[in-house]
Amino acid sequence: MTNDTPTRPEPTLAVVTVSYNSGRYLAEFLASTAAATHDPSRMTVVVADNRSDDVGEARRTTEAAGAVFVDVGSNAGYGTAVNTAVAALPASVRHVLVSNPDVVLSPGSLDVLVDTATADRRIAAVGPAVLEPTGEVYPSARAVPSLRTGLGHALFANLWPTNPWTRRYHRDGQLDQVRTAGWLSGACLLVRRDVFDELGGFDPGYFMYFEDVDLGWRIGRAGLRNLYQPEAEVTHVGAHSTRDSSDAMRREHHRSAYRFLSRKYGAPWLLPLRAALRAGLAVRARLHG
Repeated sequence: MTNDTPTRPEPTLAVVTVSYNSGRYLAEFLASTAAATHDPSRMTVVVADNRSDDVGEARRTTEAAGAVFVDVGSNAGYGTAVNTAVAALPASVRHVLVSNPDVVLSPGSLDVLVDTATADRRIAAVGPAVLEPTGEVYPSARAVPSLRTGLGHALFANLWPTNPWTRRYHRDGQLDQVRTAGWLSGACLLVRRDVFDELGGFDPGYFMYFEDVDLGWRIGRAGLRNLYQPEAEVTHVGAHSTRDSSDAMRREHHRSAYRFLSRKYGAPWLLPLRAALRAGLAVRARLHG
């Protein structure tokens, strides 16, 4: 007797998300992945769970959608969870979409991202237009922050919200044009698997925040491109949930900002500027707390 069941092709595309008490957003995200590509059979979807309070519910939601569930075992941070999931992917996977679970992918968006990425071998990562629930486009493709920008933003963001350093940090570049960016938001970006592996993935030293900035910076240093592609759209439906962030999250953001800038500008003679940056971030954390 012959087995006429068709063999599923080896996946060439993976979608990786990280769940942590993601609630209803996870189901909405998973439901949007199939329509994001014309050929879902080439795609595998992986949920890396950072020890949700109800890990069983996260597993059930994942498996009901036909996705793969990976229990990271502890909450080691966003980048570490992504790295764990990517390391377990089949060797056939050539592109990985990394996304927050509170994102909804638009139909065909994955195809646009992959087509853009494969048009030029110098393109290592592609980011879509990230829409707010209101339809406003979030500035998800930015310049790599400099020490001057970081220091100005840290010192003056609360006292002078419209200062040029904060404006440059938050809204660099056009939102409706294909263009090269310094880094792409980790809320949703497509990255070449071979580049991700060669660079060692996300730096696990970032628990949350700035792991995407760091990856984009390292991609640029490798002579490759981070490309913003607004023809692909996704909606960050849960974006409002992070606006009223906790003191702990703000402290983590400041810690990550300092880690990135102090590593980028690690020369001994820049020690006074690094000290000023640390002090500015500490003041900002207290004022914002």
